[in-house]
Amino acid sequence: MVSEGDQEFHRKTFALDTIRAVPAGVVETLGTTFTILLANRVFQAGDMAKASLVAMPSLGLLLSLFVVQGVRRSGMSVNAMLALIFAVSGGGFMVASFAGDRFDVYLMGMTVALITVTLNIPLFSQIYRKHYPGSRRGSLFSTTAFLRKIFAIGAAALFGWMLTQSLDNYPILLWSYAGASFLMAVCVLFMDRVTLSKSRQVKLFEAFRHVSEDKPFRKMLISWMILGSGNLLCFSLFVEYISNKDYGFDFDENKISLITTIVPEFLFFVFVLVWGRLFDRMNFYVLRCLINVFFALGVLFYYLGDAEWCLFVGIGLHGVARAGGNVAWSLWVTKFSPAEHVAEYMSVHTFLTGCRGVIAPFIAFKLASEIGPAWVGGIGAGLIFIATAMLGTSVAQGVVTREP
Repeated sequence: MVSEGDQEFHRKTFALDTIRAVPAGVVETLGTTFTILLANRVFQAGDMAKASLVAMPSLGLLLSLFVVQGVRRSGMSVNAMLALIFAVSGGGFMVASFAGDRFDVYLMGMTVALITVTLNIPLFSQIYRKHYPGSRRGSLFSTTAFLRKIFAIGAAALFGWMLTQSLDNYPILLWSYAGASFLMAVCVLFMDRVTLSKSRQVKLFEAFRHVSEDKPFRKMLISWMILGSGNLLCFSLFVEYISNKDYGFDFDENKISLITTIVPEFLFFVFVLVWGRLFDRMNFYVLRCLINVFFALGVLFYYLGDAEWCLFVGIGLHGVARAGGNVAWSLWVTKFSPAEHVAEYMSVHTFLTGCRGVIAPFIAFKLASEIGPAWVGGIGAGLIFIATAMLGTSVAQGVVTREP
């Protein structure tokens, strides 16, 4: 039973995270559309440079393993570290906004911003585990995600229109991202403090001991590695596929924003609350398999369809899947990990996500130039089905996860 004091605790965190949903939604448009769109249209960047930009957030996920260990060693609160990360990210966006026509300055600023913007995820998982009751965690998280997508859709539409008017407006986008990052830093500082047990020494890969000790956790990580590799291969090319005329499309900035951000974000917005409630009520293995099917179908429509409507159907299905994937990806460790070790479990998960995310864009761009995006889509969908089949054995055995 939740005490009155705990309820107040949850309400305060939820209120602040709801406010944070506004700037977080703005920043999310960067990864779905505008990083590559700016590289293509403003700087005419090459494939390796674009692959590097796509890989930067994944490098941040990889490095997040060490951030958690740094928090344990320093004794700094989770909140203070999160605020520092968001502040550094805002600084990176500010540097990039002064690039003018110099791609090297843009790349330098965006590298800092894109890496740091994903360092926060394991630490936020610890806040959600500490502040939200297990019976409502999925619902509370999905409600803020629902609000986040409203602002992501609005920001994408506005930014797409601004760039269509003039590509010289791109610094305004980057200033918006910087301001959003600073606002997120303020929000986490006002949340009640969350601390981790302080360690006298730091073993950088200490969190990986859980992989050898926890068999269900290990199986999920293997399945997720296969799933994520397939998904990231395809995701890396979503914008490139319809903005590069070499692949048969050459849409304007508004159309690209519509397809790659507004449509999937709208479907995310519509379905995320449903997925959040399913997370609280459904066997996690069944839920993960269902999400995977939507991902695979979306990829097949997007890359193998031969008409423009296939792009919309594919990206729409992917948006539905992304809504469920966001809930599952962000919270699944709370069903597997003891309370004190949520951040460590999540840091292993994000580290491995980062590993595949750093590599996948380079493979995707290379494969697309050699054998075409359709083959990349087919390979990606195949990997997703393999990962789903792995979890199907747990479903058949009636395995159920329970929060420790």
